[in-house]
Amino acid sequence: MAVHNHPQRHMGFRFPSRNRAEAAPQAADTATATATGAHVLAGLRLLTGFVFLWAFLDKAFGFGYATPSGKGWIDGGSPTKGFLSSVAAGPSESTFHDWAGAGWADRLFMLGLLGIGLALVSGVALRLTAMAGTAMMALMWMAEWPPAKHLSDGSLSMSTNPFADYHLIYAVVLIALAAAGAGATWGLGRVWARLPFVNRNRWLL
Repeated sequence: MAVHNHPQRHMGFRFPSRNRAEAAPQAADTATATATGAHVLAGLRLLTGFVFLWAFLDKAFGFGYATPSGKGWIDGGSPTKGFLSSVAAGPSESTFHDWAGAGWADRLFMLGLLGIGLALVSGVALRLTAMAGTAMMALMWMAEWPPAKHLSDGSLSMSTNPFADYHLIYAVVLIALAAAGAGATWGLGRVWARLPFVNRNRWLL
């Protein structure tokens, strides 16, 4: 007589796996954190863009804030003369004095402010924006020269930190926004990335 070994059937209730139960909330938390981070970076991008755009508009039209009314670029004023001619410290002091009020310096400075501001607000070309913005911030840092304790006339420079000032912070923010691809949220970053000429030139992202 043949004896057949039938597989045992385990009847009854099976408890759900603890790992599966924990995986869903963890995935939801990760997705929420990712979305929150994207929105925070998008907000930072828009605020930083407004800083550059406002600087351009005020210097161009003389709204009476940093640029007095009637002294705007459209009125014949120079957006670089006041700042660069007042440079009073650092190894490039004489160079900045030579640049102050020069037509090419005014145009390049204003184009930089406008281009960086528009790119940040729209969320496009953030890598190029980070490079241009970092170069601009480096030049402005050199003009103010925070390491100096005294100005060229011997008076105190009133520098609050020999290295980390707001120009450095802006440069780091621009680099971080580009690295994080912050133009995809509340911006045209995804549309920009799909354009054929951007696909062929990834440095334009």
